[in-house]
Amino acid sequence: MLSRRKLLKTLGAATGAAVLTGFSSEDTVYKLPLLTAENPDYRKLDRPITVVTIGAGNRGNVYGNYALSHPDEMDIVGVAEPVQVRNDRYTQKHNIQAENRFDTWERVFEKPKFADAVLITTPDNLHYGPCMAALKAGYDVLLEKPISPSEKECRDILNLAKKTGRIVAVCHVLRYAPYFEKLRELMHNGSIGDIVSVQHMEPIEHIHMSHSYVRGNWHDRNATTPIILAKSCHDLDILRWLINKPCKKIVAMGGIRWFRKENAPAGSTPRCMDGCAAESTCPYSAMKIYYRQRGWLYVFDMPDDKSKHGEYILEKLRTTNYGRCVYHMDNNQEDHYVSTMEFEGGVTAAFSMEAFTSYAGRRTRVMGSMGDIVGDMDTFTVTDFRTGKSTVYDNTSGDGHGGGDWRLVRNWLQAVSQRKPELLTSTIDASIESHIMGFMAEKSRKTGKVEGVTV
Repeated sequence: MLSRRKLLKTLGAATGAAVLTGFSSEDTVYKLPLLTAENPDYRKLDRPITVVTIGAGNRGNVYGNYALSHPDEMDIVGVAEPVQVRNDRYTQKHNIQAENRFDTWERVFEKPKFADAVLITTPDNLHYGPCMAALKAGYDVLLEKPISPSEKECRDILNLAKKTGRIVAVCHVLRYAPYFEKLRELMHNGSIGDIVSVQHMEPIEHIHMSHSYVRGNWHDRNATTPIILAKSCHDLDILRWLINKPCKKIVAMGGIRWFRKENAPAGSTPRCMDGCAAESTCPYSAMKIYYRQRGWLYVFDMPDDKSKHGEYILEKLRTTNYGRCVYHMDNNQEDHYVSTMEFEGGVTAAFSMEAFTSYAGRRTRVMGSMGDIVGDMDTFTVTDFRTGKSTVYDNTSGDGHGGGDWRLVRNWLQAVSQRKPELLTSTIDASIESHIMGFMAEKSRKTGKVEGVTV
């Protein structure tokens, strides 16, 4: 058992103070490691699963890097990527043969099947085509979320996966994070009695919002995906998975409060580097974010020669949306979005997606009849009303999404190798419901009505 002083020292003063607020006695607080048991159904693979990556951008590299650390489990043998520098770098990294390099996804399927599976990490609106082609050609699939911006296309992929018997895993990586696995276990093992209600927030963080959803690839909901799916289908999905009951109805509200032309400061210019009078003090200055602080540069495919980085960044800020003023962009994604859901049995949930935060990392509060849970993806605290004791769980995982990225890849490889989709928690069958929730949330936001959810 840790004293309050020792726990603050262990967790860090800020985190510890937040965790301990309201506790009546330091003797009721424990610091426990967050451990999850190894899946007993895992088997050593007879050979690596061969994979073709379609889309060699950020997520394609996140998942693909698993093959570099675990070559006995995964071997990337092909790539389709129209951006030449990305294609070249991915090819070199994975030692891909020239005949298995393609500039478009369509060309992959002009060849007879030459791998076990495909990894699809193309832009959101380009998931449907390669996924349908892969299933028809006999490939298993690891599909980046969202499945598709279209409900019909989501259902088409589900139906074809069932017809062909292929395994389709959706990259709902939070289901594989030890933090959420343990949270779900405690929600359903009686630790806090019956689940009554859940509050969940995704703080996007203000710079992330400006980078991805005002300036970036997802700034236009019509060309890509509405933000409730593009960013927060993770959150709708984790709520459905944590509560473990079907969602029956949903209502949503949201809009663009801040990133609008009328909020532009006096003296602003279309681009941050064009003499904007407010550039030096603007938190969203492209010159500050990308040039002076050198953040978020993965989108620029930086040259290997670091001496050229400065001028290369300035050229990108002169010629791409990343250099434009956030108040003068043609963005149409909501910067705040709230929705309320009712699940089977009367369990309610409230979800809030917020752009204007100084922090990231999902926040979740679970209210049960005999206790509650409060967490922030670094730690969560379980309080038992019956004993008055509280237990702190510390998330110790190392890779992305709280440890979920690579754990998803590993589970998918096991499922493909053993032909057991039940080794996955995010198969297409399990994942489609949260997408339907997202489509209905969008419908509700536009109509102002409570919408039913039917899978």
